[in-house]
Amino acid sequence: MRLLADWPDGEDKPTRFWLSDLPDDTPIAELVRLAKIRRRIEHDYRALKHGLGLDHFEGRSWTGWHHHATSRLRRRAGAGGG
Repeated sequence: MRLLADWPDGEDKPTRFWLSDLPDDTPIAELVRLAKIRRRIEHDYRALKHGLGLDHFEGRSWTGWHHHATSRLRRRAGAGGG
């Protein structure tokens, strides 16, 4: 188990931490890349959730979800619709 810490210049202490259980021979650069890519994935998920209404998906059937996603995409593209 390894602990990664992000300690930006000018900060008194680290601002973010990650625990890793990847193999000990995993290069530090790879651990950092994987830790930081999670932030991008979470950002993109939030954008989809709020921008396309994916937070309204829960409990829908495939047909219901397909209709919902299509109507949100059409609305986002300016084509109108449900």
